[in-house]
Amino acid sequence: MTKRVGLRLVFGAAWMGLCVAGACAQGSELLVVNQGDSDVSFVDAATARQVATVAEGTPGIHGHEIAVSADGRTAYLPIYGSSGVGKPGLSGRTMLVIDVPSRKVVGKVDFGHEVRPHQPVLDPASGLLYVTTELDESVTVIDPRTLKIVGAVPTGQEESHMLVLSHDGRLGYTANVGPGTVSVLDMAERKTVAVIPVSRTVQRISISNDDMLVFTSDQAKPRLAVIDTGTKTVKGWVELPGLGYGTASTRDGRWLLVAVPGAKVVAVVDLSSMKVARTIAVPAMPQEILVRPDGLVAYVSCNTSGKVAAIDLLGEMAQWKVESLIATGKLADGLGWAR
Repeated sequence: MTKRVGLRLVFGAAWMGLCVAGACAQGSELLVVNQGDSDVSFVDAATARQVATVAEGTPGIHGHEIAVSADGRTAYLPIYGSSGVGKPGLSGRTMLVIDVPSRKVVGKVDFGHEVRPHQPVLDPASGLLYVTTELDESVTVIDPRTLKIVGAVPTGQEESHMLVLSHDGRLGYTANVGPGTVSVLDMAERKTVAVIPVSRTVQRISISNDDMLVFTSDQAKPRLAVIDTGTKTVKGWVELPGLGYGTASTRDGRWLLVAVPGAKVVAVVDLSSMKVARTIAVPAMPQEILVRPDGLVAYVSCNTSGKVAAIDLLGEMAQWKVESLIATGKLADGLGWAR
């Protein structure tokens, strides 16, 4: 038996224990938001094949991002609009609620006016659902049990496009695209704590597993900003092989995966040295990265190719290559995991 096969058996056996809680790939689905088709793909994670789609039914406008409840039964899909961030076009004012088992739209949240709702984030600590609402320069707070809006957190900046939370849910960080800043938010007090200047323009945002670092991609230079959450300042930069986009940490916290659309690669950053250790070729225009809860696979939506790349992440023996390409829909973007 080779070392790699042996490790796969060990990891697999360990992960089977977690399968009792329903968190493994077997019986789980990857949800993919397809901007070009205005629908959501349901991908069987075990077979890496699309098994269904759910149409948004919102003519002229579409969603970008999606979040799934902890029990895997409900998905939340804000309908952003007809264009990209900061660009002219129609603006959305609703969020669709999708029942995952039946694969049907079963509800809707109306924000009351056009807000360009974008990224939904569920907070396990408070049980609240947060949605970035760009035109209001805020994050809207929703009770997912009642689907009622219960508050808002101002960001103090325009184009607050993406949001990430600290793991205890106390702090939020938004990537404010046009201003090129990151807002630090007190989610309990619902106020802006600080606004961190980063670059002329930024995109996407993620947080390290220990909550000590926040990452956002500079859209003026091929580099990644590393923000110290303690000092609330940019502590350094990671040089990239092109302009970066979505990022995600591996489960062990050792690596940060960075989508680099122009170079058609995912850059693997060693967080101990803050340097790119390797790159992984993927289809055109990688956008968002989702690391599967078991830590064994990273899914990368590849926008103009209409595919999702599944990258092997098996610990020290990771091959760091695409194990499968999943055909989804036109302009694949946001990703969600339904266990």
